[in-house]
Amino acid sequence: MSLKANLKVKKTRSSGGLTGILGLLSFSTILPLNIHTSIQEMTRFTWLWPIIGGLIGIVVGFLGFLLIDVIHLYQLIAAALIYSFAIWFTGFHHLDGLVDFGDGMMAHGDPQRRINIMRDQRIGTGGLAYFFMVAIITFASIASAPAATIFFILFVSEISAKMGIITCCTFSAPYANGTGKYFIEAMNPKLLILAMIITLVLGFLALNTAGILGIVGGLIGGLIMALVARRKFVYTTGDILGASNEVSRMIALLVMILSLQII
Repeated sequence: MSLKANLKVKKTRSSGGLTGILGLLSFSTILPLNIHTSIQEMTRFTWLWPIIGGLIGIVVGFLGFLLIDVIHLYQLIAAALIYSFAIWFTGFHHLDGLVDFGDGMMAHGDPQRRINIMRDQRIGTGGLAYFFMVAIITFASIASAPAATIFFILFVSEISAKMGIITCCTFSAPYANGTGKYFIEAMNPKLLILAMIITLVLGFLALNTAGILGIVGGLIGGLIMALVARRKFVYTTGDILGASNEVSRMIALLVMILSLQII
């Protein structure tokens, strides 16, 4: 997300479901919760990540509502501030993964060489290009969102981003080293279906058909990332999961904006 970045949990076993959930919230944001839990306990609740995304979406959505509906800021400026806040509030973890993923995709050679390039500290043209493509489409989608529904669009988009992550986890083979493997090993199709039911209901309550399509967009984004990972890297790392978040948010936003124009 990169999942290796700013890991705020201990890799020792601890007990308590609430601690694990709060650990996942702390891991997913910059909130100073000072939670100490094991990575195994935290990843038990990977399937609940979209709910964490919903909490993030409430915060991001409130900012969008404040800037666009209350202050009536120009929507282009508001979109830049909203997107910047969203990636800052989540600690830039996922954005880091997207940049690393872009470098790996542009690399030549066998899957292990691609993974090695993806995991080094340098940023190449591929990383910058992938960041630019995802960022500009995400920004344009937010800037094009109807003001009356901006809160709900942002709310659903953050849920969809996390649905992308857990979908990618479900259909991926974990890389042996790194934190990402714990999240991948914690997911299975039954848990994905449970998360899908919950999030589809949330999407419908928020935006009716457009909300459902947004959630589906997130699922598709995660599935695409899993398929690309299998083809290019064989295994999925934390960087790829982080990239899934950004790509799935982008697809969800794009799908919702287009559907609201058509429906």
